[in-house]
Amino acid sequence: MIKFPKKKQNISTETLINTIWVSTFLAMIFSIPPLAIFLGIYFGTGNLAVGAVLGFSMHFVILAFSGKISKYLTQIMS
Repeated sequence: MIKFPKKKQNISTETLINTIWVSTFLAMIFSIPPLAIFLGIYFGTGNLAVGAVLGFSMHFVILAFSGKISKYLTQIMS
């Protein structure tokens, strides 16, 4: 039989708001720079493939450092 852990009922409002802000900033950091690179290359040169490759590669480079970025943002916010 599977026993599920009990839910935490006492999460403070400050922790919840901090989590929401850190998640929002992480989403912006992960999406805006790669999107800007993709659109800049696409509209600047008209080359869709190069823009997509560079945009995706930038996205995954940022994603590789997501743990460090998250710790830094959490440290700043708290």
